Amino acid sequence: MLLLNKFPAWLSAFALLLLTQEPVSTSEVTACGVAVDPPANIEITDPGFLGYLSIHWTLPTSLQNLTGCTVRYQLRYYDTYEERWRSVRTVKLTYAAQFDPEKPIKVRILTVLKCACTNGTEVQGEEKEWVYTPEPTGVAESRIRDFHCVYYGKEYMECTWESGPGQPPDSQHYLYYWHREMDETKECPEYIIFSEGRRGCRFPRESLLEFSKFNLCVNGSSPAGSLKMAYFSIEVQNYVKPTVVSSVHVSEIDGELKLDWSPPSGQVPEHCLEYEVESSTTMENGKQKQENMVLQNLEDTSYSVPREVESQKTCFRIRSKVNMYCADGGFWSDWSQTKCTENMETQCIPKLTYLGLVGLVVIGIAGVIILCLSLWILKKISIKKINKKDALYTLYKEKVNETMPTILSPIFK
Repeated sequence: MLLLNKFPAWLSAFALLLLTQEPVSTSEVTACGVAVDPPANIEITDPGFLGYLSIHWTLPTSLQNLTGCTVRYQLRYYDTYEERWRSVRTVKLTYAAQFDPEKPIKVRILTVLKCACTNGTEVQGEEKEWVYTPEPTGVAESRIRDFHCVYYGKEYMECTWESGPGQPPDSQHYLYYWHREMDETKECPEYIIFSEGRRGCRFPRESLLEFSKFNLCVNGSSPAGSLKMAYFSIEVQNYVKPTVVSSVHVSEIDGELKLDWSPPSGQVPEHCLEYEVESSTTMENGKQKQENMVLQNLEDTSYSVPREVESQKTCFRIRSKVNMYCADGGFWSDWSQTKCTENMETQCIPKLTYLGLVGLVVIGIAGVIILCLSLWILKKISIKKINKKDALYTLYKEKVNETMPTILSPIFK
């Protein structure tokens, strides 16, 4: 039986037809005298959640009258986003999984029986596979290209795209999204518009959900007909780009250059960040030496490196990214402003020379003052003890005038 769900008008163009069970022959696997057939009445329905489909089935007819047994089901489906099979065992008769509606949908299922007559051993029936291949619709080569999302500082996310090569003139794009806490799909809350039309969508933080499938679909209309639909399923915590690292400082301590900084602003927790430090040193011979170091220690906001003996200047810059403990992916932030420190000896020599000259001048002036005072006191004492007309005084005065600089001679007149 083929079932159809009712969808809003904008979804009717890409509503997925349901898969139905093919006729199933009696299984060759038996247990307790009955055939362990695959589940019956397989149905895959699309509730309109952009690829999040519901799979339903019923108990095989061969097992409906069986008592004292445990029946489970092993379901496998192909994840086209990660290109691998996923498997789950359940006693329920329904399961929901994420698919890419643009690619074939593959489902495999079998019955697992465990009874007293099997001595507690599980008996697996034959596995059956169902495949649904969607039929392409829309104007040829009108599917969007280069779809790209960035979650800036965990404050807002922007998803942008480019037009398909065959997109007709006067086309209009529409973006719809859904996650598991939403009752229905919603249209983009704020389109990013360029001169050629809508080229992206901006999502506020409140509309996002981390660690869950965030489904998106971009379709469109044109005078030539509907555009081809493009489906995407992401986890937004893997698309974070932190803000620029700020408050970067460089200092020298005991022959080491130390770099300190503050975590970037935004909603990214400090323990979720790792940093990359880039240092560039200019040597006295003019050569450049560059090094990059990724720091993965949680909450580490400093970095030290020995100062090169023959270096003239060392410059640093830093950027951040969400680490492996908080996400499976992400983007590096932009680089911080470059901070440089020149050769410490080159910086100190001019300062020492200046201070030395000032000190010498001060010492010289103080010496002259002390000498003048000493000579003046000596003169007063001498005047009291000898007469100015005395021959010894006259001789003393002549000797002093001969040895004293001209600038000091007025003191002895």
